[in-house]
Amino acid sequence: MKTRENQVQTIDIKEVKQEVVDKMEQYKQEFIEFMVESDVLKFGEFTLKSGRKSPFFMNAGAYVTGSQLMRLGEYYAKAIHEKYGDDFDVLFGPAYKGIPISVVTAVAFSKLYGKEVRYCSDRKEEKDHGADKGSFLGSTLKDGDRVVMIEDVTTSGKSMEETVPKVKGAADVEIVGLMVSLNRMEVGKGGEKCALDEVKDLYGFDTAAIVDMAEVTEYLYNKEVNGQVIIDDTLKAAIDDYYRQYGVK
Repeated sequence: MKTRENQVQTIDIKEVKQEVVDKMEQYKQEFIEFMVESDVLKFGEFTLKSGRKSPFFMNAGAYVTGSQLMRLGEYYAKAIHEKYGDDFDVLFGPAYKGIPISVVTAVAFSKLYGKEVRYCSDRKEEKDHGADKGSFLGSTLKDGDRVVMIEDVTTSGKSMEETVPKVKGAADVEIVGLMVSLNRMEVGKGGEKCALDEVKDLYGFDTAAIVDMAEVTEYLYNKEVNGQVIIDDTLKAAIDDYYRQYGVK
């Protein structure tokens, strides 16, 4: 039989978890379920490029239908509006996955906030013919443009190493910040800070994510999505072990 003290403690734990979820914006809760339902965020055992064995993996390339891409753009637009407002001119998505993300987010920003922003992306190979020859797709970057960088996930910051010099070299622009969909919250190349913080320190612009893995884990732990518990006790223990080894201390 449970004592009164045990009953109170159990209630307190549940209340703390619920309080964390309640404080999470509704669009973030919806986005977490959306990633799972779209088979973009998977749980199991995956080998990353770094060689690490990870209990989760995100693949933004799994957003393939019109409705998925429409919703993706809306989630990005809401997060960008909340973080950076609407005082910017261009959404820049690094090739390749950043290209469709920047396009659908520009559409969503116009729809949700009545603000016309341009999209721009870089090419992996420069085009040397036609009216749109050059290193970029979409809008031409102009002096004075305020730019929000946008991509799926930043694990090492490598894409920013390649992209920021291109953007800065194209025109006298100001990079307002970077928005990614998921902050994996792992140590970056420096071994102390996460990749998003390393990018912020290196380039001097703000960085943010729609959600981070702490929010994902908290929200999905022992929660059913489409009738299935996504993160059970076993998976939660594997995630905790992973972050003890690779997480930001």
